[in-house]
This record gives sequence, structure tokens and C-alpha cells, in this order.
Amino acid sequence: MKPLMTAAALAMLLASPAAAFDPANMTETEREAFGEAVRGYIMDNPQVLVEAINAMESRRIEAEAENDKLLVEANSAALFEDGYSWIGGNPEGALTIVEFIDYRCGYCRRSAPELDKVVAEDGDIRLILKEFPILGQESDLASRYAIAVRQIAGGDAYKAAHDRLYELRGGVTIETLGALSADLGLDAQAIVQRMNTEEVSSEIRQNRQLAERMQIMGTPTFVIGPELLRGVPTAGLAAVIETIRAEAG
Repeated sequence: MKPLMTAAALAMLLASPAAAFDPANMTETEREAFGEAVRGYIMDNPQVLVEAINAMESRRIEAEAENDKLLVEANSAALFEDGYSWIGGNPEGALTIVEFIDYRCGYCRRSAPELDKVVAEDGDIRLILKEFPILGQESDLASRYAIAVRQIAGGDAYKAAHDRLYELRGGVTIETLGALSADLGLDAQAIVQRMNTEEVSSEIRQNRQLAERMQIMGTPTFVIGPELLRGVPTAGLAAVIETIRAEAG
């Protein structure tokens, strides 16, 4: 019987050329000894395991980021030139930001003031909002209302309604939306009638299909230039925008 492999022998084996190390040719005893030696090395040097896990996580994040860039590129027309989504900021801005929103999403509500501030202060950002109601019936109702407002009364009315929908507390109902229309000086009856039409449903359906293609499952989701950000960046939008611009040269 061959002697059990020691940690020193393991180190020599791992230092040998790759071709010299062939686990398939090990005996059962050697395999058991090799496993014990590896376990012993990790127990004595646990930082190696942490380093390996961190390296794997880093590679995973890099691969996902690269895949997200490919998704943005493949869906660029639907993202940036769909012909129906509201466009704000500077329509000729060099950098485009797309946000997928849900009016019942707390993160969307909290990030909206920061986004508006960044767009206003920057002056070179084209902002596109994608209605993406995913949090239930009230979300769908709110998005249908916002789209109907835009289709009937235009972009300025849409942005005013958009901001007020984020401020709503309590349930979203036809009654609360009617009161909101009155506050904004809009034709409540015309908007309610438009909400369940195919013109409105088509926009929501296309946005959902786009989100499915891009594997977007939550809000807010941002597309900033070539980058896809799934959620609110912890560093803040301004810092992320600065980094993306710097990387673009």
C-alpha cells in the first residue's frame, strides 16, 4: 500500500507541471489522502477560501455586467427610440437615462427627487421614463392614468401627473385619480375613458415585453448610456453617471 499523502507532498504535487497531476490516475487511498491534505490546508489557511470566493464573485459580477451591456445594445431601439415614452431633460443630451418605474415602488419614490435634481443640474441628460407596473392592480391603474394623461394632454401634463402619483398616500382608485385630474386642470372623464383602451394597453405590454427580454424583474431599473443598473446605486446617481462618462472617454 502506498503511504498517505502529506501536506508537504501535496505542496510539491501542486507545484509540479499541470500534466504531472492527474487525479484520474490516483488510487482510492491517494484520493482520500489528497482530500484530507486539501482540507487540512484550508483549515490552516482559511483566507485562501475567502480569496477564492471573492475572486469567483468578482468574475460573476463582471460577467453579468458584460451580459447586461449586450442586452442594452440588442434592445437599444426599444429603449431609446420607442416613439411613445415620455422624454424629459435635454432631448438632445449626449447621455440618455432610461428608468423603468412603478408608482407604488418605494425605491422609485425615494430616488425620483435625486434623479430630477441630477437631470436639471447636469443639462446634458436625456431622460426617458418607462411605465412598468408590476406591484399589483393599483400600480397598473396608476400607470394607465399617467399614459392616458400623456396621450390626451401632452408631456408637461404627464410629468405633473407623474410627480403627483409618487406623492399619493393611500389607495389608487378612479376617485382619487379623478380628484388628481381636477387638481391638475385635466379632463377627468376623457382620461378615465382612455385608460382601458388598446392605445394605453399596448404601451404597457411593449414595456413588459422589453423588460422580459432584458431580464428586468424589479423597479427602479436604470439604463444609463450602455450600462444597466438593477436598482438604486448605493453610490448615488450622480457618481454613477460620472463614472460611466469617464469610462466612455
